[in-house]
Amino acid sequence: MERGGWRTLPAEGRTDDPPEWPLTEPSARELELWDGLWAKPQALAWEDMGQELEVALFVRTLAEVERPDARVDIKKMVRGYLDSLGLSVAGMNRNRWKIAPATDEPVAAGPVSAAPVRRPSARDRLKVVPSDEGS
Repeated sequence: MERGGWRTLPAEGRTDDPPEWPLTEPSARELELWDGLWAKPQALAWEDMGQELEVALFVRTLAEVERPDARVDIKKMVRGYLDSLGLSVAGMNRNRWKIAPATDEPVAAGPVSAAPVRRPSARDRLKVVPSDEGS
């Protein structure tokens, strides 16, 4: 754990083979999702906390929600899993996780520009259109 309780996860993610699937016989899609998720940076934290079952339940639910006839309550469950497993921005913040910059990306030493960014107002987007006085 770093200062302030935040954990920095490596951008390259987890490089070991995924753990053994803990539920009943997985579908091909579930195994595809399983392998992909266990390569993410968050997988290092899941492994430390023994969350193989939670990740498998998420995978099974996600595979189910991909079906065109998926129930609405299943769709809501996916959002909860995304947050609890740190796969959403809100979940990353709640878990106090951040992902380190990729090793090939330069780390900025400070702010890129000291000038504040000004968003265009509605007035800036208005355009004067000449009237057709002769029509």
